[in-house]
Amino acid sequence: MAMLQPASVALDGGDARLSTNGEGIAEYSRAALRATHDPSVTFEEYLYYAKIARQEEDALPDASHPMRMLAGFGKKKSDRRMSMNMPSTEPTVQLSEKEKEDGMPRTDSPPDFSVVTDQEWHQAARAARTATWGAIFYLITTDVLGPYSVPWALSQMGYGPGVTLYTVFGALAGYTGYQIWQMFLALDSTQYPMKTFGDIAFRIYGTLARHLVNVLQSLQLIFNVGVIIIANGQGLYQVNRNICYIVCCVIWTVLGMLIGQIRTLQKFGWIANLAIWLNVVVMILTMAVVTHSDPNYDAALTAFGIDKGDGIVHTTAGPPATVDFTGQIVGLMQAVYSYGGAMLYCEFMSEMRKPWDFWKALLIADTFIYIVYLFFGLYVYSFQGQYTINPANQGMSPYGPLLAGNIIGFVSSLIAAALYGNIGIKVLYQNIFKELLGLPDLTSKAGKLLWVAMVPIYWGAAFVLAAAIPNFSALSGLVAALCILQFTYTFPPMLMLGLSIKRDAMQPGEGFDPATGQTVRHDHGLKRWSRGIKRHWYIKLFNLLFFLGAIVTAVLGCYSSIKSIIAAFGAARTTAFGCKGPI
Repeated sequence: MAMLQPASVALDGGDARLSTNGEGIAEYSRAALRATHDPSVTFEEYLYYAKIARQEEDALPDASHPMRMLAGFGKKKSDRRMSMNMPSTEPTVQLSEKEKEDGMPRTDSPPDFSVVTDQEWHQAARAARTATWGAIFYLITTDVLGPYSVPWALSQMGYGPGVTLYTVFGALAGYTGYQIWQMFLALDSTQYPMKTFGDIAFRIYGTLARHLVNVLQSLQLIFNVGVIIIANGQGLYQVNRNICYIVCCVIWTVLGMLIGQIRTLQKFGWIANLAIWLNVVVMILTMAVVTHSDPNYDAALTAFGIDKGDGIVHTTAGPPATVDFTGQIVGLMQAVYSYGGAMLYCEFMSEMRKPWDFWKALLIADTFIYIVYLFFGLYVYSFQGQYTINPANQGMSPYGPLLAGNIIGFVSSLIAAALYGNIGIKVLYQNIFKELLGLPDLTSKAGKLLWVAMVPIYWGAAFVLAAAIPNFSALSGLVAALCILQFTYTFPPMLMLGLSIKRDAMQPGEGFDPATGQTVRHDHGLKRWSRGIKRHWYIKLFNLLFFLGAIVTAVLGCYSSIKSIIAAFGAARTTAFGCKGPI
């Protein structure tokens, strides 16, 4: 897993503006009257408007150069005009002031609109989606690609199990990406746009599921910041061992607090795109150096207690005899961590002109990432064997390349941490401080002041995590098991199971009636669920078993990562808030 991108800024809720029409009369579409997470909107209504949205997108002309704008989402004016020339199908509702006072059911902060007619609103919503599948390919690659843990994971599992598991987890990550794509197509529309992973959970299972997803998302983001603080702290400690390790972590925390004061990510765009190329440079540098130099024996001894011995590199086809089951599971969690990124797929698709084309970006990106992972991982492991370090670039022994790799890595990692922190704070603020506590929008003056105060608190919490568990492999394995695995492997099959049961339970004559705004269902309860389960039962059974398998893997991953953390502290190689570095 790598960094986030500006496409991932989308949060729960909207930011539209108010406009009125006539004396005391406002004209809104029916969908515009609903809150972003209004429980009164039925599953069938989401399906109805999503089907219309897909039909409208099919009528749009294909982009002449889908790979043209890899660095952003902008399009030519002619493309934007084409995306706006779509007819409206949504009925509108006239509301007088008296109706609003006497009987109109109100929702919490319904979105306002700067346009009057539904057609203009519909066109504006469509025009906001401009990304091509070429741009999304770049974003998926930038978000997911993070090869530095692959060599160490192979050293824990051996060639055979390592390649097999990276292949299996890569294929399963592609399958769950396909599921997220299918759910997005089924539930997203311009009337009810989906912005986040939590929106899928809300539309299938309700408010509680959305809150669970948002909590885990927040945990993952703050853990990611903590992991980056550890990696950069280790790197700075390698560059200059005269600096206390805990001070190295504090330095990156303070820099993060300063950069984190940027509230919007628009100006981060070109910097974030630069970061992936910096990663490529470090990867090529690492492969070139390990080919012509010895492993970093000192780092291997400090980090994992591996003595130099005769200095001969050993690689194994199967699991090494020196690595126990716990170590192998932690290595497996690195594969999960490497394929993390599904949490942001909804944000990516919400920016697409034609979300149906997402499969192209997903297929090419996943294939590219898989090839890079195995090539880099097998290459470095073959030259460093049991002495492989995580992250791999910190396992170079010549000081010059090690210094260069760390400095380049500092820049890309700090960009990633700033983006993770930015999104993490926004998710927390939107779902806790704004929604539950009623605090003002971040765009308001009070919201901006709150942002200034929240950034150091957020980074401080990430620093505590990093300093308390300064074992990079164990902490990243814990993050993978606790959070990343859920978004990539656990949630998608369970959400797909719920969607398919609800959709397959529908009978002829049922569905949403746009004329009355009512949903027609002929039955309820167990009979309806039973009918939904029976259709394509074998696919539903596979998704259920997939979900249960992911849960078991997550439990094993958490258990093994925690044991590794305890063992590291017990061996006195790692000290929380200590001056001696872990590498």
